[in-house]
Order: sequence, then structure tokens, then C-alpha cells
Amino acid sequence: MPQTPHQRAEAELIAFGLTFPDTSSGPAWQTTRALYVRKKMFCVFGEKAQKLDALTILMKLPISAEMAEELPFVRPARGWYKQHQWVTAYFGPDDDVLSEMTTLKGWLKQSYVAVAPKTLGRQIMLA
Repeated sequence: MPQTPHQRAEAELIAFGLTFPDTSSGPAWQTTRALYVRKKMFCVFGEKAQKLDALTILMKLPISAEMAEELPFVRPARGWYKQHQWVTAYFGPDDDVLSEMTTLKGWLKQSYVAVAPKTLGRQIMLA
């Protein structure tokens, strides 16, 4: 059972993401974890050497990327990530990640729809 709020948030987001059609979880790069729809990554959790009381989340947000970048827990995107509308949310030890779960779940859904085949994305939008 996850112990820190950050671990609980990640576990809850992964469980939520796995309710989407044709979704799986697995390793991403190095020490990160990811959610996939038909082998295409739509969310990445963690970063190299991240402590248990911190959480980094990367998601593709074609609709709300610009607005998201105004939030205090969002790091400015650069390079490929900015060009392709991926957003990096970072929650440190003093941040209340659990209070942002509604926003993060909405972003997770948006990221899934952006990456998934259109037929699967429509299923989520109609649900």
C-alpha cells in the first residue's frame, strides 16, 4: 500500500487511467512508469532519482497546455515537449498533490484522448 500522499496520488491516477479502453501500465524511461494506449504512451510518472515524497507527471494536453503552464505546480515545457503540447506537473514534498486530483484526472483523460485512436477516444468522450 502506498505510504506518502505522492505515492497514493500516483496509484490513484494509474488505477483511473487503467479504466480507459486498451490501456496498460509499464516502465517508461530509466526509473519512470507510464500508461499506454495500444503501446503509445500518454502519461509518464516519476523522474530519475525522484524521492518518495515528490511526484512528476508528464501528459499531452493539446487543449489546455497553455492554461496549465500558469499553474504553480507546472514546470515550463521546452523543446520537443512544448512543440508537442506535453506538460510537466511537479509536486514536491510540501505540495498537496491530493488536492489537485480532479485536475490531474481531467488531464489524464485529455492526454488519453489526444494519443488514443479516434474510436477509443470517442468512447471516453461519450462516457
